[in-house]
Amino acid sequence: NLQLHIPFFLSQLVPVPHFFVGTQYFFSLFTMQRGVPRGGPMMQPGIILLREGTDTSQGRGQLISNINACQHIVDAVKTTLGPRGMDKLIINEAGSATISNDGATIVNLLDIVHPAARTLTEIAKSQDAEVGDGTTSVVLLAGEFLRQSKEFIEDGVHPQVIIRSFRKATSLALEHIKELAVSVKKDDKDELRSLLQKCASTSLSSKLVAKQKDFFSTLVVDAVLKLDELLPLNMIGIKKVQGGSLEDSQLVDGVSFKKTFSYAGFEMQPKQYEDPKIVMLNVELELKRERENAEIRIDNVKEYQAVVDAEWEILYDKLEKIYATGAKVVLSKLPIGDVATQWFADRDIFSAGRVARDDMDRTRKACGGSIQSSVNKLNDNVLGTCTHFEEKQVGGERFNFFRGCPKAKTCTIILRGGAEQFIEETERSLHDAIMIVRRAIKNDSVVAGGGAIEMALSKLLRQYANNIKGKQQSLILAYAQALEIIPRQLCDNAGFDATNILNKLRKRHNEEGTCWFGVDIFSEDIADNFLNAVWEPSIVKINALTAASEAACMILSVDETVKAPTSNIAGSQAQRGGHPGVNYQGRGRGQPM
Repeated sequence: NLQLHIPFFLSQLVPVPHFFVGTQYFFSLFTMQRGVPRGGPMMQPGIILLREGTDTSQGRGQLISNINACQHIVDAVKTTLGPRGMDKLIINEAGSATISNDGATIVNLLDIVHPAARTLTEIAKSQDAEVGDGTTSVVLLAGEFLRQSKEFIEDGVHPQVIIRSFRKATSLALEHIKELAVSVKKDDKDELRSLLQKCASTSLSSKLVAKQKDFFSTLVVDAVLKLDELLPLNMIGIKKVQGGSLEDSQLVDGVSFKKTFSYAGFEMQPKQYEDPKIVMLNVELELKRERENAEIRIDNVKEYQAVVDAEWEILYDKLEKIYATGAKVVLSKLPIGDVATQWFADRDIFSAGRVARDDMDRTRKACGGSIQSSVNKLNDNVLGTCTHFEEKQVGGERFNFFRGCPKAKTCTIILRGGAEQFIEETERSLHDAIMIVRRAIKNDSVVAGGGAIEMALSKLLRQYANNIKGKQQSLILAYAQALEIIPRQLCDNAGFDATNILNKLRKRHNEEGTCWFGVDIFSEDIADNFLNAVWEPSIVKINALTAASEAACMILSVDETVKAPTSNIAGSQAQRGGHPGVNYQGRGRGQPM
């Protein structure tokens, strides 16, 4: 922080207008002297003043610091890669524990504050949202690209030279992936199904449910194939029920959700129907409690009784209008009280209140009809239907099943298991597998996993680098070496001799022809992973390489960080859980004196 002692000639200086960030001064710049005293030297004080407390760092040291910060993120997730990867136990501020080996979940829960390291968090999230799998791989690749470039930065190579070389290498790698990828014909349904199951099995092999990957890969493929051509992810519901084993999980062809709350009288309601009409409401079917500030002025008991009778008449009028539609299933987002529950039970009508919004929306899309906020205009056009409705016990919960939905194709996966953390990790694993299967259907080309495609790309880039000259040659060779982090880390996580395995892989990949040899976790050797059905959609590798390269180039292009100080007010807001710098007072209300 610079302190400027203002001399007597301040009146001779012309101040330049201040620059603002929000309502705070960021810096002030005083220009040169307007006039030159006779007989004296020209005074040119070109001084930039930053606000007191501002943290600034720049140059090569700042770039190295950003790279080191990213390396800490890589060290936190690299041991989770592959079938023999380890899991992480993360406990948040509230004390809830999460066990996971998913890269996106881990970096999201770490609550990273370093601005450069947050970039790795963002690419992991984008990889998870785009293709669902490969989140750990994209973080490892980005970190290794930065680690390889660190040596060149220390030797004085300009970052823009590194960036140009990395982008060239990425372009060559992406073209080669498209050339190597093997397409599968969608016309042959058996071949397509086999491809999808192998892709799902590969994704699940590195999860906690690896021992049940055959069971869950079949379940996931069945779920995705039940959807329509657009493959909407929100039409696959995943419900969790504690108890039982993983093999007790089931796939429901239709909509299923837990009955959240039941009043007395629900035992008398029928539990299954054939071709029922379904009413979906956003109406409260119970007597409303008076507000605290409500006031009713009456003169005698008859007037009070008239008020009470009017409330009952309003409720019974709603119930009569619902009954007149001929519907046998009544669903509502709002509560259905004990009076309405018993009233419906007496007329052989099933009712369920407080249905979650996503379950109600999925039921509406699948069964047809629309959600009504009034019972005044109920007709067949707003009612839904299904082939079979049933309510039955699943574990310790009551579940409603809607099968044979005519409007939209949907399905529900009911997961069973022991500990809550285990079921949640199973849900995350199935989400990754579902995303992989969806991508494999939309992009029907696959490559071999287990480090095979990375070794093939490394060989291509080495051959290309040997035919060029200049700094670009060394940088592309460094990029090729960085790709080997995937098979190397697979070996390290499995306890193998990584140097020996990589030497064998380089030897096989240098032979003529296309080579799909990668790490074989089960035999502690190398094997043809394409023949072993270790398949991954090519879009996973394309997206991972693109995101990792762009993240590395973006971090390399930053040579200065200026961090404004946090004010006392913003600091106190942050301690209370608010966002620094946000004014939380109401509109038109001033601060108390």
